[in-house]
Amino acid sequence: MPAPAFLEPWQLRAAFARSLSDMYGKEVPAYTTLLDVSHDVNADFVTQHGADAERLGSIARVTAERHGAIRVGTPTEMAQVARIFGAMGMRPVGFYDLRDASSSSVPVISTAFRPIERSELARNPFRVFTSMLVTADRRFFTADLERRLENFLGARTLFGPELLALADRAEAEGGLPEDRAAEFLRLATAAFELSAEPVDQAWYRELEAVSAVAADIGGIASTHINHLTPRVLDIDDLYARMEARGITMIDAIQGPPRWEGPDVLLRQTSFRALAEPRTFRTADGEIISDSLRVRFGEVEARGIALTRAGRAAYDAAVVEIDEAAAAARADDPGFAEAQRQQLARAVWQKTFPTTEAALADQELGWFTYEPVVEPVETQVSTGSTRESRIPAVVREPIVYEDFLPRSAAGIFQSNLTSDGAKDASQEGADRDADWMAGALGRDLNDPFDLYADQVARSLTAAAETLGVDPATLTTTHRTTGATR
Repeated sequence: MPAPAFLEPWQLRAAFARSLSDMYGKEVPAYTTLLDVSHDVNADFVTQHGADAERLGSIARVTAERHGAIRVGTPTEMAQVARIFGAMGMRPVGFYDLRDASSSSVPVISTAFRPIERSELARNPFRVFTSMLVTADRRFFTADLERRLENFLGARTLFGPELLALADRAEAEGGLPEDRAAEFLRLATAAFELSAEPVDQAWYRELEAVSAVAADIGGIASTHINHLTPRVLDIDDLYARMEARGITMIDAIQGPPRWEGPDVLLRQTSFRALAEPRTFRTADGEIISDSLRVRFGEVEARGIALTRAGRAAYDAAVVEIDEAAAAARADDPGFAEAQRQQLARAVWQKTFPTTEAALADQELGWFTYEPVVEPVETQVSTGSTRESRIPAVVREPIVYEDFLPRSAAGIFQSNLTSDGAKDASQEGADRDADWMAGALGRDLNDPFDLYADQVARSLTAAAETLGVDPATLTTTHRTTGATR
């Protein structure tokens, strides 16, 4: 008998992304509509823009690309999630604190699990933005509520022992045989399905009064995919097409404005969370039908990754836009989102250059370098010209693979039924990247370091191919690719 096929981590990752997408489409039909519209927008964009449409990734990659979002309650659950995603070659990257990123009550900290090697990202860039409650934060939870919440979370099991054992085996052995891989994918997908178990109504509503996000995490005995996000090449076009189909979108596209220069970082929007039927158990034990609005369909447009200097410029621009919008709104109560976007474009135009070349030359964006040999015509003594060839590199933008805490919080906030309750007079609980790494029991990758490493590796490889010193390559053998 031939040995069963063996699935490597990237194959598990790609299969898991497809499985989740199929499952979520059945649970949330509007997500399928979002996929259909995304495909149409991308196809039309490629037709209109040709090769430039694939400047930040091939259409095959963009079409398959997804990110998911899940929410858990404890460090133990977070560490278990890390084991499951580790089996698929997905590493924790970045630390996001959403507690102060929104005016609503969003008492979570987050990281993202994703591939970190350039080759793995090219194979399948599936990412999962994973949030965890901070139950010790007194701005949201009293000592009594924290105690009861911790007891509830400690009594539940989100991920069974067989799933975790298969995850550990896959990570240790670099994959799984086909039969074990199928079981791993089945169990992993099932772990994120929406449970049909009745929800304790009084407990859920008590948490919901604090935060709808807290209730979604700690008010039920399971977890689920909160949203899945396809990638689109023109998010403004998608927004308009979704509304034309009668699907209610949130009020704004989160992130940078649409403008004439290079797209940077991440723009996101979503359709509003839908009222989904759920069963509840009342205090006297009666099972009743009601609905919850916690899941939605998000879509994203990814741009060029920014350096630390570029990110500082971005953060300063966001503050400037906020302050200018607040002043404008004070003068004009009818100040609308379209006016805010116009204001944002004006700030963007004075903050960022309008070409990729300038973005790279000002060291605001990350770019890799691919070796080429360029023909050059030179004059000879006879007065004729002679063609020679010199080594050079072509600059290619690095796509932003990560998230923006403000945008994530903005999406969460736009889909909440209420702002919840937050006592600003209380002190928050200290949480940072080191704390998250300790909770995960794994190194937490810094996204800036990952991008810098991509650049360094590309320069070294290009220099070796061309037979030149890498230091010289960066100053004398550089050409630019597209200007947009």
